[in-house]
Amino acid sequence: MYELVQACGSSYYIQSPAKIGLVKLSDREVCLIDSGSDKDAGRRVRKLLDEQGWQLKAICNTHANADHNGGNRYLQQQTGCRILAPGIDCAITRHPILEPAFLYGGYPVKELRHKFLLSQESEAEYLTAENVPGGMEIIPLPGHFFDMVGYRTGDDVVYLADCLSSRETLEKYQISFIYDVAAYLETLEKVKAMEARLFVPAHAAATEDIKALAQLNIDKVNEIAGRILELCRQPMLFEHILQRLFQTYSLTMDFEQYVLVGSTVRSYLSWLKESGRLEAIFDDGCLLWHRI
Repeated sequence: MYELVQACGSSYYIQSPAKIGLVKLSDREVCLIDSGSDKDAGRRVRKLLDEQGWQLKAICNTHANADHNGGNRYLQQQTGCRILAPGIDCAITRHPILEPAFLYGGYPVKELRHKFLLSQESEAEYLTAENVPGGMEIIPLPGHFFDMVGYRTGDDVVYLADCLSSRETLEKYQISFIYDVAAYLETLEKVKAMEARLFVPAHAAATEDIKALAQLNIDKVNEIAGRILELCRQPMLFEHILQRLFQTYSLTMDFEQYVLVGSTVRSYLSWLKESGRLEAIFDDGCLLWHRI
């Protein structure tokens, strides 16, 4: 773990729970694409950089999930590097409490205020086409999180962040976190049509051909949508929909899974309502979801 892998030319990635991209800007200077999950990840990355004699100039975050920006603060304090993050995700990077608060829908309980959902604050700047280092191309990849992006380097290596999951991850967790289902499907269709020398997803193996994996993720979204529609043949409370999905997929309920899967299911309900397949009914002080 935390092994440096050369993808092509000046483009690398660090094998870790969520892959960290690395692009050489010169013989000595590098930028990272994401920073790992926490201070310990930051230490491991710093050690690797020191072994290579490289100086960290910038971290380009793909999005503001804590497993991708948790190493920001340590690395920034140690190296003085710039941190660049896209759109709304920049605000969350500056104010990480927004992530668990958004997921919970209120002030998050103690069980949600931990490093997996709550990174340390870091001084981030808004990512733009003008300040992205190394001549990289910013690729908008919305859907999984607010303004998530990927990056294409001059070596034609594309870092895809969390826009898709491996077959193994889908089989284990079944319901992957999605903020905007419509945007997520559009992103997957865009990725499916992409060409590159190498694709580096954060949670799947690097590959030269991303099409089959993108389609697998599309199919999983449609499968889950179909299950929700089946459950809503009769008007149903959100909590009962969530319960049935946990039972169907043999998932274990705790606070973390409640907010991650629960938020995702709410996103599915919004998408299905907006696409005319579900209606929302207010009855006797309850919000019920019903298949049209």
